[in-house]
Amino acid sequence: MNRKYMKTSDQTIAYYDEGQGEPIFMLHGFPDSADVWRKLIPMFVNQGYRVIAPDMRGFGQSFIPEHVADFSIQLIMADILKLKKFLNIDQPVKLIAHDWGANIGWMLASFYQSEFESYIAISVGHPYSYAKDGGFEQQKKGWYTMAFLFEGLSEELFSQNNWAGLRTFTQNHPELDSHWIPELSREGRFTAALNLYRANLEPHDNSQTPAIPQSQIPILGIYGMNDLYLSEAQMKNSSKYLAGKFNYVTVNGGHWLPIDEPEFIFKQAMSFYNPNFK
Repeated sequence: MNRKYMKTSDQTIAYYDEGQGEPIFMLHGFPDSADVWRKLIPMFVNQGYRVIAPDMRGFGQSFIPEHVADFSIQLIMADILKLKKFLNIDQPVKLIAHDWGANIGWMLASFYQSEFESYIAISVGHPYSYAKDGGFEQQKKGWYTMAFLFEGLSEELFSQNNWAGLRTFTQNHPELDSHWIPELSREGRFTAALNLYRANLEPHDNSQTPAIPQSQIPILGIYGMNDLYLSEAQMKNSSKYLAGKFNYVTVNGGHWLPIDEPEFIFKQAMSFYNPNFK
């Protein structure tokens, strides 16, 4: 697979665009790039789908914004919609997203419902469910989100001694040496990845933040029962904040399901799209 590029006067967004047919957008999370979908993309292409998987701003081969505020979810959503328009895709599309990409996916599926036909959220539940219904387990598992907010200190803490902190944090996941460390070692990339947390989790005045509309499009959640960072409750209780059909399934896997459990995700997605799929 070869990346393509959407270039404007102030940014460059890299993306994969594979296959022909009905489009599916796939959004990655931290600390990944669009490469996290490398096992799944051929599966969907072989079923006649067209898969568009962008590197989010700051990740992969996309541009690095200058300021922390440039990593806000609102701006990242705008990138996705801009890419959709750039590719002349006018119809509602299928959406699949993981980790931070799933956070963004929930917002897209809520604020821009006319742009999306359905949504599959992997690992991360609805933002309100994460904040209100994840329980004590989520509070314990989410400790790292606060650690990531300390500029400079976080970079040093997780990267020193051959990335010992990140190795411990991810329990030495195989992606470390093959993808994450080579990517995050590039100039500015680790700070850019952490800025995704800093732009969206730093304490701020919520009085002007619009309420998230209840999405009416069909949504499927996929949760790994051995996820180190997320509780099952934050996925399960997503139904409380939706007006449309919601179901979630579990698998005996960890957090990086697109890499570790691609066959499971593919089968669940195909059954979600077509109940008669076998």
